[in-house]
Amino acid sequence: MSFFPALLNLKDKKVLVVGGGNIASFKIEKLLEFTKNITIIAPQINNNTKDMIQKYNLTHIDRVYQKGDIDGFFLVVVAVDSIELQRDIYQEANSKNILCNSVDSLEYCDFIFPSFIKRDDLIIAVSTSGASPSMAKYLRRAIEKILPNSIGDKLKELREIRDTKPKGKERQKLLDKRAKEYIDKIFN
Repeated sequence: MSFFPALLNLKDKKVLVVGGGNIASFKIEKLLEFTKNITIIAPQINNNTKDMIQKYNLTHIDRVYQKGDIDGFFLVVVAVDSIELQRDIYQEANSKNILCNSVDSLEYCDFIFPSFIKRDDLIIAVSTSGASPSMAKYLRRAIEKILPNSIGDKLKELREIRDTKPKGKERQKLLDKRAKEYIDKIFN
């Protein structure tokens, strides 16, 4: 089954990452684009994870995961090799209505990490629902090549219009016209 595409607001939400190796490091890098409220539980962490903990003042708990560690978190990313631990944390998370991602184990995921492009307010996510992360990665790279560098500035301009003009048909028409002109200029 395919995953439902949704963008989550992580502002003021606590995120837990269990694991400190290369995959955990990669997931933390992606999460840092949206939140700095990240706690890492791992007895061993790689140098990149260590650097991110110091640079962004992330919380590191230097031990193995213990039942109950997910209490108070909005979502948890399980980046450990143990399938048994992935399953246990997933089941615990589900019992507490906490979103869970167990890397490379779709059966223990409420959500997956898409390959994404983030340019200011623009976010484009590409996913194959886990069928081929490589395909998603190469498609994302192809899309990145055709996106103009000015798209972030255009979004700021459109946000300014949206924030200053009163709601209604006039504002919607103006926003639609400006967005269409910009896109037509790029792709025609």
